[in-house]
Amino acid sequence: MKKSASSNADLVSRSLSAVWHPCSQMKHYEAFPLVAVARGQGVWLYDFDGGRYLDAVSSWWVNLFGHANPRINAALRDQLDQLEHVMLAGFTHQPVVELSERLRELAPTGLGHCFYGSDGASATEIALKMSAHYWRNSGQPDKRQFISLANSYHGETLGALSVTDVALFRDAYGALIRQQATVASPDWREACDGEDAEAVALRAAGELEAHLQQHHEQLAAFIIEPLVQGAAGMAMYHPAYLRRARELCDRYRVHLIADEIAVGMGRTGTLFACEQGGISPDFLLISKGITGGYLPLSIVMTTDEVYRAFYDDQTARGFLHSHSYTGNPLACRAALATLDIFAADDVLRANRHRAARLNQIAAPLRAHPAVRNWRNTGMIWAFEVESPHADFARRCFALGLQHELLLRPMGNTVYFMPPYVISEDEMQWLVERTLAVIGALT
Repeated sequence: MKKSASSNADLVSRSLSAVWHPCSQMKHYEAFPLVAVARGQGVWLYDFDGGRYLDAVSSWWVNLFGHANPRINAALRDQLDQLEHVMLAGFTHQPVVELSERLRELAPTGLGHCFYGSDGASATEIALKMSAHYWRNSGQPDKRQFISLANSYHGETLGALSVTDVALFRDAYGALIRQQATVASPDWREACDGEDAEAVALRAAGELEAHLQQHHEQLAAFIIEPLVQGAAGMAMYHPAYLRRARELCDRYRVHLIADEIAVGMGRTGTLFACEQGGISPDFLLISKGITGGYLPLSIVMTTDEVYRAFYDDQTARGFLHSHSYTGNPLACRAALATLDIFAADDVLRANRHRAARLNQIAAPLRAHPAVRNWRNTGMIWAFEVESPHADFARRCFALGLQHELLLRPMGNTVYFMPPYVISEDEMQWLVERTLAVIGALT
């Protein structure tokens, strides 16, 4: 029988006794309590006791057009009365076909085939397996290794962890995975004296070239987060790196996998970040914002060349991967509604104005003496804070809630990835309250 929560305290107590929360040390919730969310509206989340919080991180980077968006809600209600789910093996349905066709028109040139998963890590697994299997089907079975950027993050399943360069995960699960090589990140925060962002990118590309030259016969693919490395503390870099990486992967016959799980769907200012480098990857990974933050869905887009390598009478030469909820009709319908909003509202143009306005409003934050490395790409902002607190991230999160803000720093890096519907007044609120939080911690 369903129980109703009468208060934040009631639901939090029940959650801590029954739910194991992700990316958390459960003991920390003794000092930094959970927030029980009752509902959402626009950029705001509301708890059971009447409190509210501006969702400055789009609920882990997924919510594009606000909570309880009426247009996405309407699409899902309509789909519920038609078809909730059918397996995609041996069957198909209208939402998945329409979504695949729409994405083929929108994605960089040459990406005409969509394979569906359930989340970002699944998309990474699919692309890695598909790349290595392609080379096997093409008579080059030794090409089964991968490279990624230093400080990269591509998910937390075992395959995805093999190309994720986060020490915490590597130390905990390193014995279970085959750790792959990394090359230098083009993060412009690593600039030497006299270097601009483009020079940093080209210097990093030189290390990539040296690695490809030496190891290309064993390499299946190079996987990157285009323009912004999320878990690296929103490390941003110049698009010249994308152009050079594409050239090098072509020269040495190594697949280029663009992980746009976090940075796609308009986050960097273009629908896909790859567009700013003028490139088409061999695999494009999409998740998070594709459904507007409503339902789990991931998509791996790839080329005719890759697809043809699996097209055969033999089952063993087919791509051997599946999820029970692959191409779920409800999730696909939410994605179609999301794409409809992009088109109807000219979202990318509107976001350029939003980004420019938030940069103006944020001038006092940028000028704060404790703020370092202020940076912005599209609808992503980030900066480091000089603070004496070793547990800065937890303190900042807790103080943010007291100031009606949902902030989730990574180490000393504070970032904003708000829903695209944030208003000018809400931008002002975000900046003023963040200034108050930083002032209290510095």
